[in-house]
Amino acid sequence: MVGKKVVAGRTTASTEGEVVVLLIGMRINHFWAVHHWLPVLLAMPRMLRELSRAPERGLLSHVLLTASPRTYYVVQYWESKEKLYAYAHSPEMFHHRAWSIINRKEKAGKARQHVGLWHETYVVPEGSYESIYADMPAFGLASAHGQVPVAARGRYAKERFAHRAGSS
Repeated sequence: MVGKKVVAGRTTASTEGEVVVLLIGMRINHFWAVHHWLPVLLAMPRMLRELSRAPERGLLSHVLLTASPRTYYVVQYWESKEKLYAYAHSPEMFHHRAWSIINRKEKAGKARQHVGLWHETYVVPEGSYESIYADMPAFGLASAHGQVPVAARGRYAKERFAHRAGSS
């Protein structure tokens, strides 16, 4: 987070309503099969650049992470599940082309378990999430929705879970 301004004290995300979170990633099953997994690894940054140039598509924020030397993933925050679905199925977007390639390889019997792919999508209703950040720049949910002093939503997690849009 080099270059992001640290906000002193405790803050929370200024999220209103439901939250859409997509976890999407890959696992390198065979390191020696570089020609299989490298294109997959490079596809995600390309999709993220494509989405950053088209904010109307609905990606609010993302963070790239690694779980191990084999596993890489992205946490993405979306405006709505409808916008996420629209991006995933849009024929003019790179995601559609990438999945077409994967599906063709699978049908041709060329998918040899060299790279694993996964995603999980969560639609979290208001009242079912909370956040706190201490001396942090906007990160995660706060990066997607903005950040406010923790007092605006409640000092304790129980109070932040109970926060409802328009209740401040």
